This record gives sequence, structure tokens and C-alpha cells, in this order.
Amino acid sequence: MPPSDRRHKPKTPESIELAMTKNRINPRALAGILILTLLFAGCASVDLNSQVAQSPTQALELAAKESNTEIAQRYLLEVADRFQERGDHRAARTLLQSTQLAQPAPSLQSQKQLLSMASAVALEDREWANSIVTKLSPDNFRSYSSDLVNRAASLQAETYALIGDRLSAAMTLMLLSQTDGKINPQEIHNQIWELLKAVPDQKLASAGEDTIGFETEGWLELAANIRAPELSIDDQGRIIRRWQNNWPGHPAAQILPSELQLIANLAENRPEKIALALPLKGPLASAGKAIRDGFLAAYYQDESADRSKTDIRVVDTSDTPFGELYKELAAQDIDLIIGPLEKEALASLTSMKTLPVPALGLNYLPDGQKAPIGLYQFGLSAEDEARQIADQLSTQSINQVLVLIPHGEWGDRVEAALLKRMQQNGAVALDIERFFREDNLREVTADLLGITVSRDRAIQVERTIGLNVEFEPRRRQDAEAIVMVAEPAVARQLKPLFAYYFGGDLPVYSPSIIYEGTPDAGRDRDLNQVMFTDIPWVLNENNPLRDEASNVLPGTRGQLGRLFAMGTDAWKLSKRLPLLRQVQTATVDGQTGQLTMTREGSVHRNQLWAQFQNGTPNLLPQPVTPNGEENERSQALTN
Repeated sequence: MPPSDRRHKPKTPESIELAMTKNRINPRALAGILILTLLFAGCASVDLNSQVAQSPTQALELAAKESNTEIAQRYLLEVADRFQERGDHRAARTLLQSTQLAQPAPSLQSQKQLLSMASAVALEDREWANSIVTKLSPDNFRSYSSDLVNRAASLQAETYALIGDRLSAAMTLMLLSQTDGKINPQEIHNQIWELLKAVPDQKLASAGEDTIGFETEGWLELAANIRAPELSIDDQGRIIRRWQNNWPGHPAAQILPSELQLIANLAENRPEKIALALPLKGPLASAGKAIRDGFLAAYYQDESADRSKTDIRVVDTSDTPFGELYKELAAQDIDLIIGPLEKEALASLTSMKTLPVPALGLNYLPDGQKAPIGLYQFGLSAEDEARQIADQLSTQSINQVLVLIPHGEWGDRVEAALLKRMQQNGAVALDIERFFREDNLREVTADLLGITVSRDRAIQVERTIGLNVEFEPRRRQDAEAIVMVAEPAVARQLKPLFAYYFGGDLPVYSPSIIYEGTPDAGRDRDLNQVMFTDIPWVLNENNPLRDEASNVLPGTRGQLGRLFAMGTDAWKLSKRLPLLRQVQTATVDGQTGQLTMTREGSVHRNQLWAQFQNGTPNLLPQPVTPNGEENERSQALTN
């Protein structure tokens, strides 16, 4: 039959069945082929570019299926980058610290390092930052491409700073200023200076001996010279100008850090004619006189003060409304008014948007009242102490406390400041007992420690079962500390009651109100182990000004002594008000604490801590930085 005939021959059912029988695959053979296909599919690489991981776990699982290690690592870095863009640095950290990225390919090491620094800084993960910097040097950022150099240097400096190595952070930015010509020199010089200020004296001196390089040597010499002890603000200004003359080609000599510019100009712009406006008669006379005496004592001890130019006029505010008095003084040839002392008198200035003559008020405006331009506020704020107590609790990892505070407007302000800062620190007040001095302090303490609740529960059980039961009250067990805000006479009664009601093991923290300011071991033994915050004037053992003043002036100890110290700091502040307001990191080491200022002109104090031992306050160690070094501060702005 011709081929064409065979091709077109119709197929019968029998012929179709025969053909299917001949071509049918054996079921066992088919199963074997499927198994082999699945096995090969499991070993094959996945198309990671098409995968969008929603979690670190999913990303790690997908990357584990990729047979090419470098492709898998590149994928994980890309996912980590996406997590960072979404602000999820915890997820990024999981990937960056995974075993799959423990040994990145050489071409990916820089990328991993950059991403790791970003998340370590964002999460403030000091342990991780410590491991990162072991592979860094200040010039490491230069290995990145030009579009990443600035970001790499900034992250590198922040990573160094996170572990407390501010010298390496500063040197990184010094090198960046030489590398990238597009950066803002004023901004970078400000950053370098802030870091150098925080380098401990010994470390700075050692670096100065070993450093090679014009710019670095110049920076370190400037930082070392400006922090020499016992320098006045005028001395510091002269040092800055002399350094500029000795280093004319240095970038910082041409564009000084903003803080140093202000210091150099302060001597020229400091107020020379000052009105000290205080109440010298009436119920506040003793307070006004103590502040006046402290102010004048500090002025006469200040060797940098130009007696031929400085004119201090003491004005009594007792008889005239301060609003009227201020207008009279502003119309005269006055550069600065220091006062008033009363909160209500200070509030009278808020009717003006701008003060024609700057004023340093010796109190604080009520909450919600906006300060006019030109008004600064400084005082012995109870709120400052409340915030410091909350911060001290945080440093001790204490998150659940019991609180005792007296009734009244003053107590309201203390409570509000304490609770707000505790909330910010992630802590809570389990119970707050407000009390009057004449209250039954046994009942107040029993309520605070939960003894009353425990006793009431036992009484209820007895009533329920109709029998007397043997009962021993228990204090609440969830408290980690007690905050006791009480004057000495009350505190000496409360502290023993804590032990009586089974709370003697709880640490107790208090503000300065607990201490009269003069050692009295016999009466203060009941306060043993209580930790409290107070001003350097009271707690510092070595204080030449206090010792000298005590010999010739009354009222330099106790509460009046604190006001005397406030007066000495008012003199220091009078010369530095623009500096503190414009440079947020600027500080003054005063007799009432380390002083800083908000942009709104409010001065805040950071005090010292002490603990009663054998009835006498003993100064507690100062805090330490994350890298274990003592928290030394630059002396640039402290004298």
C-alpha cells in the first residue's frame, strides 16, 4: 500500500487500543521519575529576586534554599536594608547577626558593616557596637564609594560614640572634613567639638602625645588648652584667640565651633550694669538677703570681673509691684535685671512679648505660661529633683515603686514631675500616699506597704468562717523601692516604720528636703541608708567659697545656705546666658548643680547623690559612661 494510503487509513477502535497498550508507561517507572524530579527540584536554586520576605524567619528560610552562598547573602542584605527603610531595625538585626551572614563574601563586607552600624545605633545596642568597632579604624569610611562616604563616616562616628569612644568618633569626623568638600564646615566643627568635650582628660592628653597630622593635632591642642582648671570665661576667650593666631591655617581657626565663638565673644558682650532685684523686707527678706549675699560673694571672688566697669545695684522689691519696678529699671541704663524671687511677680512679666532689658528670674513661671523673649528662669526647682530621682531609679533598674508625698501645691508639682519622668523611663508608681504632717504616720505607712489590705483580708476570713485565725500581716511584694518626699522631722519617723511594717529591705530615695543641710548624726541615724539628692554646696566636702563665706557671713548653711548658693550661681549665669541658650550642650558647674538651659531659657540642675550612713551623708560615686570610664566633663564651661 502506498505510504499516502497508509497515512490516511481510518483507525478502528481495536487499532487505537493496541497503540495505547504499546505506549503505556509502567506505573512503577512513573513514580520513580516523579521522585527523582522532586529531589532535583529541592537542590535547585530559587529565584530570590522574585521573593518578598515578610519576616526575618522567612528571609532566612528562602536564603537557605539558594545554593550560591554569595547570592543568598546579597539577598539577606537587601532584605535587611528594606527592613531598615521601614524602621524595623530589630528585624534587620536578626538577619545581620544570623549565621548565614557571619562570614560575608569579601564583596559584601562593607555593605554588611554599614547596615550593622545603622541598626546598632538605632537600637542603641552597645554590645553589638562593641563587636563592630573591633573591625574599624577612624579612616575606615574612606573605603566606601563617594556617594556613601558621608553616611558611612556619620554612622561610624555614632557607633564609636555609642560605646563611649568619643575620641575615635571625633577623629572620624576630622578625617571626613578633609575628605568631603561638600559638607557644612560649621556643622561638622560643632560635632567634632561636642565629641572632644566628652573625652576624659587623661585620654585626651595621651592622644595628643601620639597623634600625627596637622588638623588632628590642632583640634587636640585646642581641646586640652580650653579645659585647663581654674580658667575664667575671659581666660578661655584669650586661649581661643591665641590658638587661632597659632594655627591660622587650621579649618577650625577659620570657622570656630559655635560654642567657642560664643565664649570668645562673651567677654565683650557681658552685662556690666546689673540690677539685683530682691525682697529685703517682709516674709521673704531672709531668702532675698541670702541670695544677695551669695551673688556679691561670688562677684568679689571672681578674679575675671572688671571692677572698674561692673556696676551692681541692689533693689528692694518689697514695696513696689514688680511689673512697675521692671519698667522703671528698663528705662535706666541697665544691661541685666536679676529677679524677681516670687513666682507671682515673675508672672507679671508675661504681659510683654519681648523684654526690653533681659531678666534672670529667680523662680519659674507656672505651667502653661509662655516666657517672653529675653526672660531666663532659674531656681531651686523641686521638679528638677523629682526628675533626678526618677532617673536614679532607672539607672538601678527599679521599675515599680511606692511613693510618699505631702499634700499641697508643692507636692502636686513634685508628684507630676516624678510620674511624668518615671513614665518616660518605663517605670510605674504602684501606690502614692499623700499625707499631712499631723496625720497618723503609722496608718499612712501601713496603707503604703499594703499592711492594711492584708489585715482587712484576715478580718474578712475570720468573719466568714466564724473563728479566730492566727495571722501575721505581709507587705506587698511587688514594690522594688520607696520614694519618700518628707522634711527631716517627718522622715525620721517614717523610715523606722518601713522596717516595722516589713519594708526595711526596700531602698529609699528622697529629694533634698529630707536633709537640713548641716550634719546632725544623733538625729539623722533614723535615716540611715536613705539615698537623697542635694546640691554641691551642701554635699561637696572641699568648697573654698563655702568655707570662706561661713567664717564671715551668717546664713550659709541649711536652707538659707542653699539660697546663698543659688545667689552665687546667679552671678555665674549672668555672664553666660546667651551661651547656655544657644548651645544646648553647654554646662556650668555651679554650687547648686551642673546647670543647663532649654531653648526657652529655663535653667535645669543636675545635683549630687548621697546616702546617710551612721547619721551622716556620704557622697555616692558619680555615674559611669557605657564604656566604663568615669563620667568626666570638659572644664570648658564650668568655671
